[in-house]
Parts: sequence; C-alpha cells; structure tokens
Amino acid sequence: MKKSLQIAGAYIGLLVGAGFASGQEIIQFFTSFGWMSVIGAGVATVLFAFLGMQIMQIGSRLQTTSHKDVIYQICGKYVGTVIDYLVTFFLFGVASVMIAGSGSIFQQQFGIPPMIGAFILTLLVILTLCLNVKKVISIISMITPLLLLLIFVIAIYSIITNQAGLAKLDSTISQQPSAAPNWLMGGMLYVSYNIAAGVSMLAIVGGTVKNKKVASLGGLLGGLGLGLLLFLINLGLFMNADIIEGAEMPTLLLASNLSPVLGFLMTIALLGMIYNTAVGMLYAFTARFVQPQTPRFKRSVVVISSLSFCASFVGFTELVGSVYPITGYLGFILIAAIFLSWIWGRR
Repeated sequence: MKKSLQIAGAYIGLLVGAGFASGQEIIQFFTSFGWMSVIGAGVATVLFAFLGMQIMQIGSRLQTTSHKDVIYQICGKYVGTVIDYLVTFFLFGVASVMIAGSGSIFQQQFGIPPMIGAFILTLLVILTLCLNVKKVISIISMITPLLLLLIFVIAIYSIITNQAGLAKLDSTISQQPSAAPNWLMGGMLYVSYNIAAGVSMLAIVGGTVKNKKVASLGGLLGGLGLGLLLFLINLGLFMNADIIEGAEMPTLLLASNLSPVLGFLMTIALLGMIYNTAVGMLYAFTARFVQPQTPRFKRSVVVISSLSFCASFVGFTELVGSVYPITGYLGFILIAAIFLSWIWGRR
C-alpha cells in the first residue's frame, strides 16, 4: 500500500503543474462554464483514474525506461510512431509552460522580473536531473500533501465566506476565457492533454514497480486524488469569480487575500508543483533520445532546458491557452488506443 501511495503522489505531482495548481487551467477548461463545470470535473476524475491505472500497469509489465515502449505496445507500429513524436513534442511544450508559470509566480508574489524567476527554476531543474529517476519520483511525491491541504483550506473558506449570489457568480465567471467549446469537451480535453503530456513519465514511474497490482492501484488512487483537487479548486474559483477576474495565478491570489502566511505557503507549494512537472517533462523528453545516467544525458539536459527557458518568453496564460488545447485534441488518439488496448486485453 505504501508503494501505491508513493506512485499516486508521483502521478498527482507530475500533472499538477503551473496551470492546474494555480487555477489558470481550471478556469479555462472548467470554471468558465459555471455550474456545469462540476459535471465536467466528474468526467475528468473517472478518466484520470482509469487511464492512470492502465498506463501504470503497462509500464510495470514492460519495465519500461521510456514512453516509447508503452506507446508502441498500445498503439502499434505505425500509429505508435506518430503518437511517439507528438508526445515527445508536447513534453517540451508543457515544460516551457511550467517555466513560464514560475516566472509569473515570482512576479505576482515577490515583484521579481519573470525572466529571473524562470531562470531560477530552469537552473533547479538542470541540477535535479543529475539524480536517478527513483530519487526524482521521491522528490515529486513529497510536496503533494501540502498542496492538497492548502487547496482544501482555500476552497472551504471560499464557500463559507462568499456573499455574492450564485446567479451573479455564474454570470461573472462566464466572462472568463475558455479553452473549449463546452463543459464536456473541456473535461475531456483537460484529461487528454494531461495524459498526452504525462504518459512518458507515468510509464517510467510504472516501470519502477514489478508488481502490476501495486502499480495499477497507485494509478487509481492518483487519478482520484487529481479529481478531488480539481473539484476543490474549481469550486473555490467559482465562489470567488468576482475576485479572481484577470488574475494569472488565481489560487495564489485567493490564498494571499486569506492570509499572508497562507499566501507564502501557497507560493512554495505552487513552485514545488511547477518544479515537479518541469523535472518530469524534461527528464522524459531527454530520456526519449539519450540513455539516462550518462555524461551525454547531462549535457543534453542543459541544452534542452535552456531551449525550454527561451520558449517560456511567450507568456504563461498564452501558452496555457494554445499549447494545451492542441495537445488535448491530438491526445484523443492516445486515449482511444488505451481504451482499445484495455478491451483487447480483457478479451
């Protein structure tokens, strides 16, 4: 059970990056649709749990060290080649979003220029990737409980203290930009791009466990944990629609309004989750081309991380609204392949 919980923590930590924990992704894919976003969050929770189980299980069975093995296993040779290159491309894109997110946090909370904040995170990622993958997974798991606690406090406080009418909140939040045409597509796209971007590291996490049942349970618990976080953040943002308008880091804004201490803790948690996701994405991206734990791998990490730092200059909100939806639509192919693999396996 302990190992399953560690895997679940790593699953959550890998996917809860800049946009998720900050609330920016949640607004664009869920909250902007008002009350219907609750149903969208339910759809996303079921998909996160099921897909997490399947990917972890396949990774454990194949004892994989790269997403390539898993992709070819579930998609076949020809479709797998296409998905392999798409997933690899989006690993780099998501890492760039994380680095841009760190710049936004440093600017909003400390008044530090975004470029300096992004550079600090890039440097930390490069240093971390000199460790082995099991140490990386342990680091990723540690920060998750703190974030869960902070999100829970913010959401409960928002619900209790809210004074605005529900009709007014629904009208206000509908003015926020959406990254999907409706609540159902928002929930499905959200899961799709997260899985497309996260399948690489999730497969590697599964590959560190020899017991398929342990890996599968970890994927299930991680998916349910993501769903709980998603529901709480969504509800907290909706109940504060009149406060968060135009904020790049809405959950950080709510935490800071509640208490300076809570705001500081939320800043640390957000930076930790962004760091976690950036490490996972850039590790998986580099491991796709270079054998880990070699001098060449470390040199490649420096070059690739530097390029990701340069790409982050596009801006956090802009990257979330463009990179993620494209990843999501293309990720539907991967999700369909996972479902088909599951059906064939049962037969």
